This record gives sequence, structure tokens and C-alpha cells, in this order.
Amino acid sequence: MGQEIARTVFSADDFQRFHGALAEETRQLAAFARDGGFMDPRYVVGFELEAWLLDHAGLPNPINQPFLKALHDPLVVPELSRFNVEINGPPQEMGPGALSALEYSLRATWARCQDTAHAMDTMLAMIGILPTIRDEDLGLANLSAQNRYVALNQQVQRQRAGEPICIDIDGMDPLRIKRPDVMLEAATTSFQVHLQVPYHQAGRHYNAALIASAPVLAASTNSPLLFGHRLWRETRIPLFEQSVELGGYGGLADRTVRRVTFGRSYVDRDLMDLFLENLTLYPVLLPMGQLSTGQNYPHLRLHNGCIWRWVRPLLGFDADGLPHVRIEQRVLPSGPTILDMMANAAFHFGLTHALASSPRAPERELAFVDASANFYRAAREGLDARLVWLDGRSYPAPELIQAWCLPLARQGLADLGLESAEVERYLDVLAARVASGQTGAEWQLGRLARERGDVARMMEVYLHNQRADLPVHEWDVREDPC
Repeated sequence: MGQEIARTVFSADDFQRFHGALAEETRQLAAFARDGGFMDPRYVVGFELEAWLLDHAGLPNPINQPFLKALHDPLVVPELSRFNVEINGPPQEMGPGALSALEYSLRATWARCQDTAHAMDTMLAMIGILPTIRDEDLGLANLSAQNRYVALNQQVQRQRAGEPICIDIDGMDPLRIKRPDVMLEAATTSFQVHLQVPYHQAGRHYNAALIASAPVLAASTNSPLLFGHRLWRETRIPLFEQSVELGGYGGLADRTVRRVTFGRSYVDRDLMDLFLENLTLYPVLLPMGQLSTGQNYPHLRLHNGCIWRWVRPLLGFDADGLPHVRIEQRVLPSGPTILDMMANAAFHFGLTHALASSPRAPERELAFVDASANFYRAAREGLDARLVWLDGRSYPAPELIQAWCLPLARQGLADLGLESAEVERYLDVLAARVASGQTGAEWQLGRLARERGDVARMMEVYLHNQRADLPVHEWDVREDPC
């Protein structure tokens, strides 16, 4: 979906031609993979951070076009709404200093963004769901001007036959609303991390990332509020799934097929299972014709970008045109701080690689239905969740993370070539957060109670702490720092 498209109106012939090109590119990619075409042996990491533009009242400021024009940085691009932007990091080959280099890149770009924002009397924030967002902020007037977003909204409405989008999320203050468009998706901002792996290891890493999703998310929640309602610890998960709820060729009747999904199963062989699933289960959403069907697989990549698996395979090319595959982990929220996000990324990279490198595939030990149930329990309950692990037993999330997952993550990062000091810098932050029980979500809920429901005041203190750059487990719920 990062690709821009040239137009927003499509004919039946456009859909038919696109599907034909998609089928041909899927066949070509399968043959390319079968013949050993993927030759890149490296492990490479990267990220995408979605951030908010706010005014000085802590409300969304819909100025991403003039902001991006003033910033003039190719690493920072538009997002769905006019008050969001996406910050990208240059990829880093795994080895000594790789995560530190990612952190340095993010800090440098973030500082440039803040400087530009301040000159425009605005500011940037990192948080999974902005607690001060109002219903009126999420109208089509704040849809970014790019054709791909206009077309996305139109095509979602077309495939839903005009039926309104229904949001139904349980929690302490259940939320049930209906919307005519996809703009609620703009309320969900994330820190997406990418792990490029050798192709012959990609299936194992994909399955491992699914298994790792629950403990990683339980330790990282930062989105407990929407419109003043206290919902899931990571409300981004149900909100994103419901805000663009579309099924496959059978519509919404088959509950196992959704455009935003944890998936239907592990992959049996390799990532081609997923690209074939894209072709056979999901109708084309944006049938933008490309110049040619060739080795860059433009139709396949655009179609894959319109299927939002929480763990998603990506096909990419390096500067020399060498193809590779990446595993995109989409479950992590934006914020609370850069150090917190880097700790989350390190935990994911290390745990996923350790599981993928295990002599016995962990997907043989943990049924997919349990991995999926773990994920949704972690999203709903955070560190209060109980999670089933590879031995078949259920553990409180903190115990599982401390006893099982953190040692695996340390080993996985060491196997990827990181030195011990770098590993400990990030995983010690994660371990301290889990020991304290204070994720971003828990801090928000605790501070909101301290402020007697004053969301604006809670957000003011959140932003002060974010600027202070202390990891969230060191934030004092009771202190008045500003």
C-alpha cells in the first residue's frame, strides 16, 4: 500500500486484466523460487514508524502535506490521514551494531521531524492510538490526498456493498459504533519491523514470528483507549481488523478469510504458500494496471500490500536489483519512546530467530489455533494474559517471557552476530518493563485514573515523559512532571 497509483476509478476490465497479470506473476515467482532464484544469504533489519502530528492542545493537526514538503526527506512519507506520517529506516545488515544503527537512524530522523514540526507550531507523537482523537477528526475531510487512499476507501465500500463498518470492542467501557468509511484505520499507528532472511529459512521464520507475536505483544501494549473508552490493552488489533473488515471471494461468510488477519495456518513449505493464498482467496482491491508483467512482480506486490496480515511476507529488491523476502511484524504499537520500541524490536528479532533455528520446528509443538488464541489474549489482556507455550502448558505472560522467551531472544540475537553489550542494552529494558508490569497501556490506564478521566491531561503528561526519553517502566503514574 506504500505504492502510489495513477487513478481511482476502475472498470470490470481493469479487475480482469489485473487478476490475469497477478496470476502470471504468481506463477513466475513460484518458478523463480523453485529454481533457486533467491540468492541473498543475509539477515537484514528495518522499520516503519507511524506517528501523529498534533497541535499544542494535543489534538490531531491535519497538515502532513505542508509538513512533508517542508521536511523534504524521502524517509518520511504520508499515511492514511492528514495528521499521520510514516518514518522509514535505512535497512541494516544484522551483525555488531545493527540495532544501535537503527536506533541512531530513527533518533536522527525524529529530531529533524520535530524541528520541522516546531517551526510550523506543531509537534510529533508516538502512541498506538491517540487518546485525544475525536470522532469528528476521523472524517474523509482528513483523508490524505494520495490516490491510493481515495481508491482504498472506495473499493472497501464497493466490496462491502455499501454496508456500514461496525466497530464492536469489549472492555471496561465497551464501544459499539458504525462508520461509513475506513478512516478509523487512521487511529491505529504502529512500529512495523522487518526481518529479511535467506529464502530457504523464510517459512520457518514466518511461523516463528506468528508464535512470537503473543509474548512480544503482551510486553509491548500501548493502545488501551479510544474515544475515552477503556478497551483492550492493544485496541489497535480489533480496531484495525474491524475498520477494514473484508472477506475473500465469499464475502464475510467464511470467517477464516479476512483482509486483516492473524492467518489461517502456519506455512507448510515456504512463503509461496501465502502468495498462492493471496491469489486464490482474495479478490483484487486496487486493480491499477502496471507497465509490464516482469521480474519486479508489480501486481503481486501491490495485491500483497492490500492484505494486512499481522505477520506479512514481503518481496523486495536491493539497490542492485537482487530479490529478497522479508518478514514484516505488524503487531507492535507506536511508542512510548524510541528506546522502548527498539527493545520491542530486539525482543521480536531475537525470539523469532531462535525459534526459527530450533532443531525441532516449534510449529510442531504449538498448534496454530493456540498461537492465534495466544495473540488475541495478549492483545486483550497484555501482561495479565495466560499464554500456552511449546510444552503445552499455560503460563502467566510475565513468567513465560522471563523464564522462556528472554533467554531465547538473547540466544537469537547472539546467533545473528550482535555483541552482548548491545543485546543487553535492549533486552534489559524489556525485562525491566515486564518485571515492573508497567507497559505503555498500563501507564495510560493508571494515569487516567489518577487524572479522574481527564484524557487531555493524561496525554500532556505522556508527551512530557516521551520527550524526557526514559523507558516507560520508569514513568511514575503519580508524579506531576509538567
